[in-house]
Amino acid sequence: METITNLSASVLAERIKAGEYSALEVTEAHIRRIEAVNEKINAVVIPLFDEARAQAKRADERRARGEPLGPLHGVPVTIKEQYRVAGTQTTLGALNQIGNVYHDEGPLVTKLRQAGAIILGKTNVIQTLAGYESDNRVYGRSNNPWNLERTPGGSSGGEAAIIAARGSALGLAGDFGGSIRIPAHFCGLQGLKPTAGRLTNDDFATGLLGYGQEVFIPQPGPIARTVADLELAMAVLAETSLNITYDLVPPVPWPDPNKVRIEGMHIGFYTDNGYFPAAPALRRAVEEAAEALRNRGATVTPFTPPDAAEAVRIFLGAVSAGGAKDYQRLLGDEKPIPQVAGMFRGLSSPPFVMSIVQKLMAARGQRHLAHMLQCMGPRSTEKYWELVEARTAYRYRFLRALDAGNFDAIICPPAALPALTHGSSEHLFPAFTYAFTYNVLGAPAGVVAATRVRPGEESDRTVSKDMADITAQAVEQGSAGLPVGVQVVARHWREDIVLAVMAALEAHFRSTPDYPEYPDLSAD
Repeated sequence: METITNLSASVLAERIKAGEYSALEVTEAHIRRIEAVNEKINAVVIPLFDEARAQAKRADERRARGEPLGPLHGVPVTIKEQYRVAGTQTTLGALNQIGNVYHDEGPLVTKLRQAGAIILGKTNVIQTLAGYESDNRVYGRSNNPWNLERTPGGSSGGEAAIIAARGSALGLAGDFGGSIRIPAHFCGLQGLKPTAGRLTNDDFATGLLGYGQEVFIPQPGPIARTVADLELAMAVLAETSLNITYDLVPPVPWPDPNKVRIEGMHIGFYTDNGYFPAAPALRRAVEEAAEALRNRGATVTPFTPPDAAEAVRIFLGAVSAGGAKDYQRLLGDEKPIPQVAGMFRGLSSPPFVMSIVQKLMAARGQRHLAHMLQCMGPRSTEKYWELVEARTAYRYRFLRALDAGNFDAIICPPAALPALTHGSSEHLFPAFTYAFTYNVLGAPAGVVAATRVRPGEESDRTVSKDMADITAQAVEQGSAGLPVGVQVVARHWREDIVLAVMAALEAHFRSTPDYPEYPDLSAD
């Protein structure tokens, strides 16, 4: 018997338009699913069930009257807590922001509504959005539906968790340093970070956190269970508009991924970025993806990305350039949770203290932490502009490397590890260099679900004194069965290539026995 909540957003849209299901029937099925699983995963933190039912009834009435129907007519969706949805609070997981209710909505939420989507609720994040788990004192901790002792990632972890658990068909998330791609990878889903500037940030209440940081631009984007659903969502979200957004989104036409041919494409791949080694299952997934694309007629050859340590320097330098004032204003008297406390110390410590600690850590064999501390700290205007120049130079080097190999796209790990154990992200920032490099570059990047960690391939990591290495090895133990994704990257504004390669890989991996199809929450 067909289960409504197992159907993709694209299929649901077709079935509802054809009259096989009503919008209300589909909405009720997803509400029941959320009620069945949310106690375990704590993903939907602001339920909007009564409003969703009312929306669904109006959607059915429009269809009954023969009115034109949008591409997402009747499809249940969820929205990351950071975005403004009318009548709901936006806290970014800070106790100081409880009751901070917005009554207006941004262009992206409006586009989803106008396309016919039914908003079920808002989903959990990490405190201040600054980390790779989804935990805070406002809503509590989200759990990964594949293993409740693991995180679904962050900062869009609640979004990924509820989609993987079949409580939502599609989600609007956001990616500043991997916050779409990491949760998609951890939860066995598909996710897309568009080109920097493709989608507006008007939906995010910027007064809560940050002013004018444009060394690299956060990007909203979708998370879903199929690549076709990402294409459907982006056709809605990226539709050019005559309305001017405050961040001046350029009217670049949305390209059609269905016009891209894999045959004849030149694709580069790497399994190690030279900064932090990837786990065996991550390497295997990329190598299998490379072979699958060769079988489709693409030329696939190794690619060596420019110095990842430079991407770390630029990323951490930009994040910390203004110090801790924005975060302190957001939190008020609340202390940062352990997963983000290290970043706060790096933001607020005087340079001479940072220098002493950095040298001490290096002497103790904590090479990754020492490098991070060397990169962080408030900057003068002159030093900030030097960082902007470094960003531009790094982008140039990367594009030159692509040109040298005539590469149309790259495939690589989305992170060095599968889903982390709760709390371990405090020591594992280096594992996410595979993701945030492409935030620094501003290039479009997606993650496609590929496989699962096999018994016996959890870890081959060399033991060292470095806390990141020690923690990574501990995370890898017991990781068998967890989902693994592959990251796909293309040149700026070529999301069509990213999605076309993702679709080809999805078709391959879905035919394999290790594909991460359904997490078992014992609630079906």
